[in-house]
Amino acid sequence: MTFNSIDIDKTIAKVERYLEEEKGLSPAFVFSMKLLLVLVSLLTDRLGLNSRNSSKPPSSDPNRPKVKKPAGKRKPGGQKGHDGKTLQQFSDPDRVKDIEVDRSKLPKGRYKEAGYESRQVVDIDIVSVVTEYRAQVLENENKKRYVAEFPEGVTRPVQYGTTIKAHSVYLSQYQLVPYARIEDMFADQYGLPLSCGSIYNFNEDAYKRLELFESLVKEKLIHSPLIHADETGINIDGKRLWLHSASNDRWTLFFPHGKRGAVAMDDMGIIPKFEGILCHDHWKPYFKYDCEHALCNAHHLRELERAFEQDEQQWAKEMQDLLVQMNKAVTDASGQLNAATAADYTKKYRATLEKAQTECPPPSEDERRGSRGRIKRSKARNLLERLMNFETETLRFLDDPLVPFTNNRGENDIRMTKVQQKISGCFRSQKGADIFCRVRSYISTCLKNGIRASEALRLLFSGKLPDFLTSDS
Repeated sequence: MTFNSIDIDKTIAKVERYLEEEKGLSPAFVFSMKLLLVLVSLLTDRLGLNSRNSSKPPSSDPNRPKVKKPAGKRKPGGQKGHDGKTLQQFSDPDRVKDIEVDRSKLPKGRYKEAGYESRQVVDIDIVSVVTEYRAQVLENENKKRYVAEFPEGVTRPVQYGTTIKAHSVYLSQYQLVPYARIEDMFADQYGLPLSCGSIYNFNEDAYKRLELFESLVKEKLIHSPLIHADETGINIDGKRLWLHSASNDRWTLFFPHGKRGAVAMDDMGIIPKFEGILCHDHWKPYFKYDCEHALCNAHHLRELERAFEQDEQQWAKEMQDLLVQMNKAVTDASGQLNAATAADYTKKYRATLEKAQTECPPPSEDERRGSRGRIKRSKARNLLERLMNFETETLRFLDDPLVPFTNNRGENDIRMTKVQQKISGCFRSQKGADIFCRVRSYISTCLKNGIRASEALRLLFSGKLPDFLTSDS
């Protein structure tokens, strides 16, 4: 990397060589200098990182300029075939108000009824609805009383109904509204004294009701031909834990755990039994499992951008352009290239990597700092070797229509977790994280299958699951 016209890598290597050659230096001094060199290397590496060449989010880019997108071929507005959201008149209005003509303003003459013109005003009426169940009591001649049975679930003199529970969980777990603000909203708009404790109890009730759902989705994912896997850090009461995700275009499962690697994946219970194609970002523990793998090329594009910008590796730019070209070709071919075209692109891929060997060679034995172990590589060299060693996993998207170019499906599924952490800062307990993961898994799965979040929660508190969960498809 070059910074202010200084080649940082060459300078660090030069200082390290001086430390090795200079005799009589104090071991403590040598150790301190090497530690400082490591810190300098780490800090300078971070200076040039942004959302284009690393996994950092765009919001972290300093003074990022607004890049104007090039004008597209399509006209502004909705395109042909797009389902519009224009408000339409309803055929069965709830209320009808007739307006008569003020005849005093009409010219003199005789008039007859000729129909009407209609206009509708769509509004909402926010009210609480109280249903009182009055169970008949009968008494025989011996004063023995018989009381009619109340509906299932009606167990207390006064209690919250299904819709309130579903709406509370919807606001808390889907819209990520904090408990105190939900409490304020129910008091202000409905006139109901809903406490934070009740909101938590509704969330916990939803969690318990979804135990069967979790088992069903695990089985669906295990037997899927392809799943996406990803993980992200979460904060539970100030401690760093991990949220793991396994998903595809129909099913989603989130799982919180104290570990990031194989121990958590084993406890999650999906990937160890999975035999399809696992799409991920090359996190090494995934390769422990005996299934086919597909790597996320969005990560490769960012790492290639870093190698080109910071290490001035020309091969990285060529490979980046080639991968983008491959992706466009697959898209134009409706998701799958024919064998000849795929083979041609594979040859270009190998040729680019072979050319890169000259520009980014492996380290020589002269660079060894110890008697054993693997000689340290640069980041660009590590990336080059990964693209060489995992060619099949990198290019699997070329000829398998199931495999996407990126792992964006998995990353999109866990994105709202980051939003939750930004709003709330953390989960206050492990149980809170467990509730969030299971309820969000259910909502995400329902949305993928065309069920609105509010309807999914209403069904849940009515003691039902959507039909697609129990069908064989």
